[in-house]
Amino acid sequence: MSSHTDDTDLAVQLRDVSFSVGPTAPPIVSELNLQIRRGETLVLLGQSGCGKTTTLRLVNRLLLPTTGEVFVEGKRTTEWDPIRLRRLTGYVIQDAGLFPHFTVERNVALVPTLEGWDSERTLARVREMLQLVKLDPAIFAERYPHELSGGQRQRVGVARALAADPPLLLLDEPFGALDPLTRAELQREFAGLCKQLGKTTIFVTHDVREALLLATRIGLMHAGRIVLLETPEGFLRSDEAHARAYRDTLRLDQHFNQESAENFSHVAEEGA
Repeated sequence: MSSHTDDTDLAVQLRDVSFSVGPTAPPIVSELNLQIRRGETLVLLGQSGCGKTTTLRLVNRLLLPTTGEVFVEGKRTTEWDPIRLRRLTGYVIQDAGLFPHFTVERNVALVPTLEGWDSERTLARVREMLQLVKLDPAIFAERYPHELSGGQRQRVGVARALAADPPLLLLDEPFGALDPLTRAELQREFAGLCKQLGKTTIFVTHDVREALLLATRIGLMHAGRIVLLETPEGFLRSDEAHARAYRDTLRLDQHFNQESAENFSHVAEEGA
């Protein structure tokens, strides 16, 4: 069988992929079949333990499938040099995963430096990326991660992931540890970046609002399988049981917000 797919529009493919930690252990992901087109943002949505992060790690070869095949840019991950594959893949995790003893500039410059870029080109790219994520290089380039807020660290993490202009971005709940206001701000900014840059993106979250805001398509996972693969609009119309459960959380929050507003109004009237 050829190592390459004939469909040049596909950035990532998973074909009958399963993964277990041992021969007697139940699979963490089971018989996944997934095609991710170039330039789209696929959001993997689901509860903790459903296999979202495992799926992400299978794509950049942090894990190898127990059965089945994963293709990136038309080539099996087993045929990629793992270091080369990861340098072509921007990877962002919770709390950014920055090197604490590196300045912001050095963190963002990491992959370009490893790729052998000259210092002038690297410095120009670092400045460009920091400006892209709305961090003034004159203020932030020489700071260390412990001198940044959580939101600022995540911005640096995104800048580092983009620095070498990788064709593929993998994001594992990158905004999950942030306060609600910072999280909402970064979600809006990242949605704009996705449209601006046109990167192929796989984004893991358990937040249905985040999925609806960012996704081109939503892959809803449950017990190691994709139970629904739809556009945000299709997700909101779906009769699939787990999609209905997520929509119910949206209605509950809407009801809570309305009730809270009414209670506040009532208290305000009594105090007037």
